[in-house]
Amino acid sequence: MFGYVNINKPELKMKDFYKYKAYYCGLCKTLKDRYGPLGQMTLSYDMTFLILLLTSLYESETIREQNRCVIHPVKKHDTLVNEITEYVADMNIALTYYHFLDDWNDDKSVPGLAGAKALQNAYKKIEKQYPRQCQVIKESLKRLQECEQKKETNIDFVSRCFGELMSELFLYRLDMWEENLRKIGFFLGKFIYILDAYDDIVKDIKKDSYNPLIALFKEPTYETDSRNMLTMMMAECTKEFEKLPCLMDIDILRNILYEGVWTKFDAITMREAKRKEQKNDSKSI
Repeated sequence: MFGYVNINKPELKMKDFYKYKAYYCGLCKTLKDRYGPLGQMTLSYDMTFLILLLTSLYESETIREQNRCVIHPVKKHDTLVNEITEYVADMNIALTYYHFLDDWNDDKSVPGLAGAKALQNAYKKIEKQYPRQCQVIKESLKRLQECEQKKETNIDFVSRCFGELMSELFLYRLDMWEENLRKIGFFLGKFIYILDAYDDIVKDIKKDSYNPLIALFKEPTYETDSRNMLTMMMAECTKEFEKLPCLMDIDILRNILYEGVWTKFDAITMREAKRKEQKNDSKSI
């Protein structure tokens, strides 16, 4: 469900792009150092945004290093890491652990079972250190699973489950910024869930899989309604973001929230328009 909260590279200054990339590489390195190659495979752009946001808010002391990796074996590249990076890496593993469990419970996926067992010990340590976040992850995903089993069609109700999950992850500390961070995480989480459903709708219909947007998909206003829902989520998210005293990396953060999150939506819309065009062309032959 991740990979939707990204930068809009053409609109980003090169110095900001390389800094964003350094945070991304820092998360990748931290995941590998703490959890091995499997941890590294859980890397996502969405969680990189969380590092940037919390680092900017708390002005965390950040270490810049240069490293080589499998993807960049010859030339060293910058990495930026701090205490937030470690926190986000731990949350990433907790989410992945439950994702693997869901794959096993829902589809009896052998890779899911193997992945859950591989991360089980790591997750237990994370749960001990962050019981609040892990409890909410567990409860939110359980409610989400129940919605899927009931084939719930109320997208607002279903997406709320993932919104509440993200809301908790955004709380690195319980302090004066708790309310703002909760709302940012909540509405961004809903945005991610709705966009994921929008992305998968055609595939899910073909496979007769659950998707809360299927009922809406039949309506002629589907495209407009979907965009309006997503716009409402990001409007609420950015409203709360602008209340935070974030100065560090503000251009990167605004690039992501005001432009980057829409790059995937636009790509999906173009893909579906092309698919419909090809379908119509085949009918006319």
